[in-house]
Amino acid sequence: MAGGVRIIKHETVPQCGSFEVRFADGRKSKFFYWDDLPSRRLRADILTSEQAREQPRRLLGIERDKGELSRVLDQFG
Repeated sequence: MAGGVRIIKHETVPQCGSFEVRFADGRKSKFFYWDDLPSRRLRADILTSEQAREQPRRLLGIERDKGELSRVLDQFG
């Protein structure tokens, strides 16, 4: 599954942006918003850039595990 997923960094304002996880299979993209200036983090879901960089990696791990589980279930199903 990792081959069908892209992580795209968006940063139009310095020290503020998002990481987009784009799926090749047509699912809606997942965004992780970040801001490295605490005074601009007005919403609880805004992360630091390091936190936001880690979230797509976790999501890819979950997607990979789902794919491996599906293959195992297909073999025994």
